[in-house]
Amino acid sequence: MERTPFRACDIQFAIMGHAELNHTATQSEEARVPTPLNAIALLVSLLAGIVVFLPFALNTSPLNAVMLRVPGNQGNWWHALIGAPFFLAFPMIWLRLRAFFSSQLSTPAERRIIWIAVSLSIFGTILVEAPFLLHLAGTSAWQRLAVLSLGLGIVIASATILFLRRRHISPTRACLVGLNTAYLGNAALCLIVYSSATGPIHSRSGWLVTMVIVWPMILEILWIFTRPSKTQTLVVVDR
Repeated sequence: MERTPFRACDIQFAIMGHAELNHTATQSEEARVPTPLNAIALLVSLLAGIVVFLPFALNTSPLNAVMLRVPGNQGNWWHALIGAPFFLAFPMIWLRLRAFFSSQLSTPAERRIIWIAVSLSIFGTILVEAPFLLHLAGTSAWQRLAVLSLGLGIVIASATILFLRRRHISPTRACLVGLNTAYLGNAALCLIVYSSATGPIHSRSGWLVTMVIVWPMILEILWIFTRPSKTQTLVVVDR
């Protein structure tokens, strides 16, 4: 009986088909997040998006800080960098909505954009914490210690665990961990620095809302890290 030789294109099609199957399976596993959890996460993300426009302290919102609209015309690079990470709420909202309305939670290109934003945000937070590290912020010793330990501690701890468990966490969930981590690192700093801000409640409503939403964000990170992975045997292929 005459054998039909394998052709290079046959091997290529077989590899592509296997990769496509793995990619589809991974997306399917990602989509199996319980709907109630997605709904709660979406609500938290929406509140985080609202915080961008709420006064955090002294009637100044993160949007005002980014635009350097600070009382007394004292706005500078520090205020811009401390306000920018609050805008990470919008890619969070986008990922939550994709979980409800799309079978593909994210694409490789979209995830790259998210990781660029996360990296820039974390780098900005490190720059913001430089005055505290150099004793130039004019804060008390406990505030300086709290800012450095929480701000940098959250980022370092989360990044370390994410690196160690990178094979067991799906790409989209890894993006959510990155977004939450970058957001929390900056939010912790803001909550501590502006904890003693005076004024009526409406002048610091953003601070109060942020104090509420950081806890479910922390719980989500812990849930992702501790949840048994069903995709650890799948090969994730970025197209």
